Amino acid sequence: MARRKGLSEEDLRLWAAYGRTLTKLMPGRARLPLPADPPAPQPEATTPPPQAPKPKLVHPPPYIGVDATPGGLDKSTWKQFRTGKIRAEARLDLHGHTAAKAHHEVLHFLELSHGARLCCVEIITGKGEILARELPHWLNAPNLRPLILAMAHPHAANTGSVRILLRRVRG
Repeated sequence: MARRKGLSEEDLRLWAAYGRTLTKLMPGRARLPLPADPPAPQPEATTPPPQAPKPKLVHPPPYIGVDATPGGLDKSTWKQFRTGKIRAEARLDLHGHTAAKAHHEVLHFLELSHGARLCCVEIITGKGEILARELPHWLNAPNLRPLILAMAHPHAANTGSVRILLRRVRG
């Protein structure tokens, strides 16, 4: 394959693979040929290095709309939270944010909310896949997970937002 100025072989391979998913718009134009894949590296015949033990989670993963009561909550409070009887004291709307900006906003919002001793907050991601998919990962980060007691969707029809029950500030 002829190498184009400024493009690596990997870039050309990705572009050619993407081009195969498109339909031709102009007659007579040919698709870029896909370069041959590089050979896979051969494993060495040495013994594998010893694996470090996996670290244990200090906190269990947050609960999102499950029936089991999370630790630290009584059944009555969990039912009230899950069914939306506990109102959100603050909301963060992430519509129109990039993933990086949204991540920063979530960190800042939850730290401020916890510091202000709020009990229940709501984060609105919208129906977009990226933010809704990334939010649980952000909330399970080591710096945020200790602040969160439980999570739930306000109701089954609204999967575009998540309500979060924050842990009480001790001391």
